[in-house]
Amino acid sequence: MASAARLDLDGNAIKPMTICMIGAGGFIGSHLCEKLMAETMHKVLAVDVYNDKIRHLLEPAAHPWSDRIQFHRINIKHDSRLEGLIKMADLTVNLAAICTPADYNTRPLDTIYSNFIDALPVVKYCSENNKRLIHFSTCEVYGKTIGSFLPKDSPLRQDPAYYLLKEDASPCIFGSIEKQRWSYACAKQLIERLIYAEGAENGLEFTIVRPFNWIGPRMDFIPGIDGPSEGVPRVLACFSNNLLRREPLKLVDGGQSQRTFVYIKDAIEAVLLMIDNPGRANGHIFNVGNPNNEATVKQLAEMMTEVYAKVSGEPSLEVPTVDVSSKEFYGEGYDDSDKRIPDMTIINKQLGWNPKTSLWDLLESTLTYQHRTYAEAIKQAIAKPVAS
Repeated sequence: MASAARLDLDGNAIKPMTICMIGAGGFIGSHLCEKLMAETMHKVLAVDVYNDKIRHLLEPAAHPWSDRIQFHRINIKHDSRLEGLIKMADLTVNLAAICTPADYNTRPLDTIYSNFIDALPVVKYCSENNKRLIHFSTCEVYGKTIGSFLPKDSPLRQDPAYYLLKEDASPCIFGSIEKQRWSYACAKQLIERLIYAEGAENGLEFTIVRPFNWIGPRMDFIPGIDGPSEGVPRVLACFSNNLLRREPLKLVDGGQSQRTFVYIKDAIEAVLLMIDNPGRANGHIFNVGNPNNEATVKQLAEMMTEVYAKVSGEPSLEVPTVDVSSKEFYGEGYDDSDKRIPDMTIINKQLGWNPKTSLWDLLESTLTYQHRTYAEAIKQAIAKPVAS
């Protein structure tokens, strides 16, 4: 159980606060709720449509933290109770979003509404009621790197100035309007600009978080097991699903895009520092990622195949990967960024945060969880005879 005598980075006692967490039932929200219940005395008003991923925190009622977390089943699109919850809280953390690449092309209107229109009331209520806001954005706001426009044989491509992404300096470069994949990034960028403007003009206390591929247990869904059978989750869950079903991992356009990956538990440490240190976090945009865990999507697939063979005891497939085109996998209008490496200067200076977990270790932790949770259910689903 957490002690009340926790200190912030400047040695001051941290006072317990009430946090309105929108999207508390999701991947990030569930891990943040766990952290807050286990290590702090903060109270959480958990807002979401579903609570499956935090049910273990809500039941049974005998938990030592049971009086510090309340679940409110609310769809923020059209529920008048939202403003009341924000008024009750000292801080609002907004995690709600459509953030699955497969949706950006096929559901661009829903994507834009979810990430901009639906977020507007949250920002408005926080600003009008003088409530602090931590808003979750995305590394996708950077779009393409400057380096991606250089000739492929240019030595400048090796210069970090052309691909390292800095919160206060890097431009946001998106593809053409016909490439609807950028609907998500554009909506996220616009809500960032609105929050920043509210801070400048109306004194809103805010922090913006830009996650760089947070990975860990409970991320996304396994199609047909704990999500829609026709759904396409993000890369880790896609690859996990293939491994669990003993199917080749699909590499979109050869899997040449480069990404960095950070363990969810490391990332949540950063968020807790933001919550507990408003004097250091307010007014800042923070990259939260691990530049040491860089890999191409193809390399990620190869590593996941090796790690899964270790944790499951099953041999790898003779043909572990297959190439598919982005049009075939995501549909018309897909586009991609080449490389996403976060500059960590600002978060390290303000909060002293650095990620710890290697890519191998975070994959081993995640795939151990996936195998333990889903392998038997998938075997049963595969063995189930199809109705004639």
